[in-house]
Amino acid sequence: MGEHSATFLSVLLYYITDRSQFPGTEEEKHAQLLDNIAAAARWGVDFIQLREKDLSARELELLALQAVAVVRRNNDSTKLLINSRADIAVAAGADGVHLRSAGADASASDARIIFHKAENINPVIACSCHSLQEVADAEAHGADFAVFGPVFGKGTVQGVGIDALREICEREIAASSRMPVLALGGVTVENAMSCLEAGAAGIAGIRLFQSGELGQTISELRRLHPQPTATAPRRRHPYQPG
Repeated sequence: MGEHSATFLSVLLYYITDRSQFPGTEEEKHAQLLDNIAAAARWGVDFIQLREKDLSARELELLALQAVAVVRRNNDSTKLLINSRADIAVAAGADGVHLRSAGADASASDARIIFHKAENINPVIACSCHSLQEVADAEAHGADFAVFGPVFGKGTVQGVGIDALREICEREIAASSRMPVLALGGVTVENAMSCLEAGAAGIAGIRLFQSGELGQTISELRRLHPQPTATAPRRRHPYQPG
């Protein structure tokens, strides 16, 4: 990607994986995860983040290779991102990386350099953000989009609320770069529209895409249309050659 979109014709959908939510043995969970990734790609989810944090680097790389192959067989427009590990994303031929917040990973600009050295000059770089400052930092380093949350609370996790999401998105609407912000955390089909009305460009989730009827969920989310923002100049990513 390397530059931010000025307007959005439909809601962006971002599936974050967690095989621990599937029943059965480890082998069964592994198989169900790949099946769900395949289904998400067939239904046209925009981005899939492989986020299996308990795996070793070698295990994650092997799973990433399988996930890349599954996505490619089912949809050539769905982008697969690897959580945290730009090196594994490069080794597996994934489309990009999702970076954790608060300095837990390299910056978006540093991650992009890793991809450029591997001759991938157009990776997708996403960043988790929990505050206005983190969104500003991600944008300053040229992230393609931010995933902000948790918006809604669930269990012992307290959500930041729609007003906080709106504050973030209003800042982005006023910015010339218009980095997309996706809403994460307790988002459902029923409350997704409130996130879009607050200015979110899309919806991210784990359970949202791993429970219930996936095709129906995606179809219902695709029917939601955020209001288009005024056009703004697109910019070349500062770390993108040419």
